[in-house]
Amino acid sequence: MSSRDLRGAAAIVGVAESDLGEVGQDRYAVELAAQAAGAALAEAGLTTRDVDGLFCAIAGRGMAPLDVGEYLGVRPRYTDGTMVGGSSFVSHLHHAALAIAAGACDVALIVYGSTARSDSGRGRLAMGPPELPSYEAAYRPRPPITGYALAAARHMHQYGTTRAHLAEVAVAARQWARLNPKAFARDPLTVEDVLAARVVSSPLSTLDCCLVTDGGGAVVVTSAARAADLPRPPVYLLGAGEAHWHRAISQMPDLTVTAATESSARAYAMAGLGPEDVDMVQLYDAFTINTILFLEDLGFCKKGEGGDFVSGGRIAPGGVLPVNTNGGGLSYCHPGMYGIFPLIEATRQIRGEAGERQQPGVSVAVAHGNGGQLSSQVTAILGGRDAL
Repeated sequence: MSSRDLRGAAAIVGVAESDLGEVGQDRYAVELAAQAAGAALAEAGLTTRDVDGLFCAIAGRGMAPLDVGEYLGVRPRYTDGTMVGGSSFVSHLHHAALAIAAGACDVALIVYGSTARSDSGRGRLAMGPPELPSYEAAYRPRPPITGYALAAARHMHQYGTTRAHLAEVAVAARQWARLNPKAFARDPLTVEDVLAARVVSSPLSTLDCCLVTDGGGAVVVTSAARAADLPRPPVYLLGAGEAHWHRAISQMPDLTVTAATESSARAYAMAGLGPEDVDMVQLYDAFTINTILFLEDLGFCKKGEGGDFVSGGRIAPGGVLPVNTNGGGLSYCHPGMYGIFPLIEATRQIRGEAGERQQPGVSVAVAHGNGGQLSSQVTAILGGRDAL
């Protein structure tokens, strides 16, 4: 099977979040994952008895599929525990489509849960100190923010990007979050607020950084043929691509160019589409620089023009390109890893189920995941029936 044969062969038929915010004081990550899984399966008109493919990653749990499978009572015939950071779940969608097409499973459950916010205050955080190469450790970086600050500083030096450009990203995310009742941060935010916030790792301030929340998410995937008989409108995987060039930020070939250039090219080729065909973009915005870098690398503007592209409300409600319409990791939620939530929001927008933030006529959406320090990049292109 070629990648073009995979186009439209699998579809998302159910999505859901768990409770979000600060909700893990007396709960564990697997519980939030299970809550999201139950809701997503119910939306799809399925149960755990239908699931025969299990795809999950939970930070600090090396055998997460075994934990989640046991908790849910699922006995899968196909399992994928790929762990490449926050992009894992977009990767899982690609792998699920391949497994379904190969007959390895019929119903795939992609699931995640985390109590990152609650754990950080009680010493129960599953993730230990970040692994650092010895040649980086001597300089006492503060990962992951140090790596993203390096990328932001280089982009500013090379292309004239400013802190005000970065602030525009945070403000746009907050404006979308104010339309999302599930968003964690919904207070008004201005460019001046972001510029006045405490700098954590120059040039990034606290308001250039993603939230730390609890939460989980789930996505149910099956064949296009089976999806046609289920309750919700199918959202098809039109294209997918994966790429990674480094893990350590010191080994990134160019701090201003990510492997999203390759992952998106593969996704566009599989879909037979280009950036000009995309109605909206859901990005992994762990830091404000991410949005600028990924809009460039996904082809929505030229390299070095991302700062101007996001300015003047162009990616905010009413702008020319809707980006992170749920509020993103900057204002909606970020429970340790965010990559499953772009899939959830893109699905809802294509179905027309996003409430006050719903955009008109969404046929094609990009959901892009990022892992590590701009390390793993995975791009998915989703579409409704009219995009097939």
